[in-house]
Amino acid sequence: MDKFTHFNEEGRATMVEVGNKLNTKREAIAKGSIYMQPETLSKIIDKNISKGDVLAVSQVAGIMAAKKTSEMIPMCHTLMLTGADINFQIDETNSKIDIEAIVRTTGKTGVEIEALNAVSIAALTIYDMCKAVDRGMRITDIRLAKKSGGKSGDFIRED
Repeated sequence: MDKFTHFNEEGRATMVEVGNKLNTKREAIAKGSIYMQPETLSKIIDKNISKGDVLAVSQVAGIMAAKKTSEMIPMCHTLMLTGADINFQIDETNSKIDIEAIVRTTGKTGVEIEALNAVSIAALTIYDMCKAVDRGMRITDIRLAKKSGGKSGDFIRED
Protein backbone atom coordinates (compact mmCIF):
# COMPACT_ATOMS: atom_id res chain seq x y z
CA MET A 1 0.00 0.00 0.00
CA ASP A 2 1.24 3.48 -0.82
CA LYS A 3 1.96 5.86 2.03
CA PHE A 4 -0.46 8.62 2.94
CA THR A 5 0.51 11.84 1.17
CA HIS A 6 -1.09 14.35 3.54
CA PHE A 7 1.41 13.80 6.37
CA ASN A 8 4.99 15.05 6.56
CA GLU A 9 8.00 13.21 8.01
CA GLU A 10 6.97 14.22 11.53
CA GLY A 11 3.44 12.88 11.03
CA ARG A 12 1.83 16.33 10.87
CA ALA A 13 -0.84 17.22 8.35
CA THR A 14 0.39 18.97 5.22
CA MET A 15 -1.00 20.03 1.86
CA VAL A 16 0.67 18.04 -0.91
CA GLU A 17 3.05 20.07 -3.11
CA VAL A 18 1.83 19.90 -6.72
CA GLY A 19 3.87 22.75 -8.22
CA ASN A 20 6.13 20.49 -10.27
CA LYS A 21 3.30 18.43 -11.76
CA LEU A 22 2.13 18.94 -15.33
CA ASN A 23 -1.30 20.32 -16.14
CA THR A 24 -3.51 17.57 -17.54
CA LYS A 25 -7.20 17.23 -18.33
CA ARG A 26 -9.00 15.64 -15.41
CA GLU A 27 -12.55 14.52 -14.81
CA ALA A 28 -14.35 12.90 -11.90
CA ILE A 29 -17.85 11.50 -11.66
CA ALA A 30 -19.43 10.91 -8.26
CA LYS A 31 -22.82 9.42 -7.45
CA GLY A 32 -25.17 9.09 -4.52
CA SER A 33 -28.83 8.63 -3.65
CA ILE A 34 -31.48 10.04 -1.36
CA TYR A 35 -34.43 7.85 -0.39
CA MET A 36 -37.71 9.34 0.77
CA GLN A 37 -41.40 8.66 1.23
CA PRO A 38 -43.32 8.27 -2.06
CA GLU A 39 -45.42 11.31 -1.12
CA THR A 40 -42.28 13.43 -0.77
CA LEU A 41 -41.00 12.34 -4.16
CA SER A 42 -44.38 13.18 -5.70
CA LYS A 43 -44.24 16.67 -4.18
CA ILE A 44 -40.76 17.18 -5.66
CA ILE A 45 -41.90 15.99 -9.10
CA ASP A 46 -44.98 18.21 -8.94
CA LYS A 47 -42.89 21.17 -7.68
CA ASN A 48 -45.16 21.32 -4.66
CA ILE A 49 -42.53 21.88 -1.93
CA SER A 50 -43.03 25.22 -0.16
CA LYS A 51 -39.33 26.16 -0.33
CA GLY A 52 -39.33 26.07 -4.14
CA ASP A 53 -38.07 23.93 -7.03
CA VAL A 54 -36.07 21.32 -5.12
CA LEU A 55 -34.06 19.93 -8.03
CA ALA A 56 -33.19 23.34 -9.50
CA VAL A 57 -31.95 24.64 -6.14
CA SER A 58 -30.09 21.39 -5.40
CA GLN A 59 -28.41 21.52 -8.80
CA VAL A 60 -27.08 25.02 -8.13
CA ALA A 61 -26.04 24.02 -4.59
CA GLY A 62 -24.06 21.05 -5.94
CA ILE A 63 -22.24 23.21 -8.48
CA MET A 64 -21.46 25.81 -5.81
CA ALA A 65 -20.15 23.03 -3.54
CA ALA A 66 -17.77 21.80 -6.24
CA LYS A 67 -16.41 25.34 -6.59
CA LYS A 68 -16.01 25.83 -2.81
CA THR A 69 -14.56 22.43 -1.87
CA SER A 70 -11.16 23.74 -0.80
CA GLU A 71 -12.88 25.96 1.76
CA MET A 72 -14.47 22.91 3.44
CA ILE A 73 -11.85 20.15 3.10
CA PRO A 74 -8.62 21.23 4.85
CA MET A 75 -5.95 19.67 2.59
CA CYS A 76 -7.83 20.14 -0.68
CA HIS A 77 -6.19 22.45 -3.23
CA THR A 78 -8.04 25.46 -4.63
CA LEU A 79 -8.76 24.54 -8.24
CA MET A 80 -9.84 26.35 -11.38
CA LEU A 81 -12.71 24.16 -12.50
CA THR A 82 -13.49 24.11 -16.21
CA GLY A 83 -16.90 22.51 -15.74
CA ALA A 84 -19.34 21.13 -13.20
CA ASP A 85 -22.72 19.53 -13.78
CA ILE A 86 -25.29 17.86 -11.54
CA ASN A 87 -27.78 15.33 -12.92
CA PHE A 88 -30.78 13.77 -11.20
CA GLN A 89 -32.50 10.49 -11.99
CA ILE A 90 -35.90 10.07 -10.35
CA ASP A 91 -36.68 6.47 -9.41
CA GLU A 92 -40.34 6.31 -8.42
CA THR A 93 -40.26 2.51 -8.00
CA ASN A 94 -37.69 2.78 -5.18
CA SER A 95 -38.79 6.23 -4.03
CA LYS A 96 -35.38 7.83 -4.45
CA ILE A 97 -33.42 10.37 -6.42
CA ASP A 98 -30.04 9.33 -7.79
CA ILE A 99 -27.56 12.18 -8.00
CA GLU A 100 -24.55 12.40 -10.32
CA ALA A 101 -21.87 15.09 -10.35
CA ILE A 102 -19.42 15.52 -13.21
CA VAL A 103 -16.51 17.87 -12.53
CA ARG A 104 -13.66 18.81 -14.89
CA THR A 105 -10.44 20.77 -14.80
CA THR A 106 -7.15 21.11 -16.59
CA GLY A 107 -4.67 21.24 -13.77
CA LYS A 108 -2.11 19.64 -11.49
CA THR A 109 -4.46 17.68 -9.22
CA GLY A 110 -7.71 15.79 -9.59
CA VAL A 111 -11.31 16.77 -8.94
CA GLU A 112 -12.55 13.66 -7.13
CA ILE A 113 -13.24 15.47 -3.85
CA GLU A 114 -15.02 18.27 -5.70
CA ALA A 115 -17.35 15.75 -7.36
CA LEU A 116 -17.99 13.92 -4.07
CA ASN A 117 -18.66 17.21 -2.29
CA ALA A 118 -21.06 18.28 -5.05
CA VAL A 119 -23.13 15.09 -4.66
CA SER A 120 -23.12 15.41 -0.87
CA ILE A 121 -24.31 19.01 -0.86
CA ALA A 122 -26.92 18.41 -3.57
CA ALA A 123 -28.34 15.58 -1.44
CA LEU A 124 -28.22 17.68 1.73
CA THR A 125 -30.03 20.48 -0.08
CA ILE A 126 -32.81 18.10 -1.09
CA TYR A 127 -33.03 17.00 2.54
CA ASP A 128 -33.09 20.59 3.79
CA MET A 129 -35.81 21.66 1.39
CA CYS A 130 -38.03 18.64 2.14
CA LYS A 131 -37.43 18.01 5.84
CA ALA A 132 -40.68 19.71 6.84
CA VAL A 133 -42.62 16.92 5.11
CA ASP A 134 -40.18 13.99 5.54
CA ARG A 135 -37.54 13.83 8.26
CA GLY A 136 -36.91 10.15 7.50
CA MET A 137 -35.08 10.74 4.22
CA ARG A 138 -31.86 8.75 3.89
CA ILE A 139 -28.74 9.87 2.00
CA THR A 140 -26.71 6.84 0.88
CA ASP A 141 -24.04 5.39 -1.35
CA ILE A 142 -21.99 8.52 -2.04
CA ARG A 143 -19.04 7.25 -4.02
CA LEU A 144 -16.51 8.00 -6.73
CA ALA A 145 -17.78 6.33 -9.90
CA LYS A 146 -15.01 7.36 -12.30
CA LYS A 147 -11.91 9.51 -12.56
CA SER A 148 -9.59 10.19 -15.44
CA GLY A 149 -6.35 12.06 -15.94
CA GLY A 150 -3.27 12.55 -13.84
CA LYS A 151 -0.32 10.39 -12.85
CA SER A 152 -2.40 7.77 -11.03
CA GLY A 153 -4.37 7.02 -14.20
CA ASP A 154 -8.00 6.20 -14.68
CA PHE A 155 -10.42 4.61 -12.23
CA ILE A 156 -13.83 3.13 -12.98
CA ARG A 157 -15.93 1.64 -10.17
CA GLU A 158 -17.10 -1.82 -11.17
CA ASP A 159 -20.43 -1.95 -9.26
